[in-house]
Amino acid sequence: MKLNRKNKTSNEISTSSLPDIIFMLLIFFMVTTVMREFEGLEVVLPRAQTIEKLESKRHTSYIWATKDGLISVDDQIININDLGEVMYLKITKDPKLTVSLKSDENSIMETLTDIHTQLRQAQALKLNYSALTQSK
Repeated sequence: MKLNRKNKTSNEISTSSLPDIIFMLLIFFMVTTVMREFEGLEVVLPRAQTIEKLESKRHTSYIWATKDGLISVDDQIININDLGEVMYLKITKDPKLTVSLKSDENSIMETLTDIHTQLRQAQALKLNYSALTQSK
């Protein structure tokens, strides 16, 4: 008498350890992720009577100007003479770009005039001045 053996091989992948793997990956990425810390130069914004919010942060480039004359464009400190070229490249990439100028309330007017001149040469004519609401 001949016995037939049935070899059953499973084609399934065991998913019993899948939640453990997912939680280990989640913890790994939470521990290794670095948040952005630098948000521009230290600037004390002037006060304003009324303030309007920007339409879209996607099409906005930020310029910080300190009272010491330092200028930063989107978290990169640059020379005032290079501002026009940098902004021209940004405008050609995004024609809807709005420039948001955050200058210290004690900034030198010469610095702000130089920024305006460079922006005019780069055809960055959509300019927004950032300010804080005035406390009553």
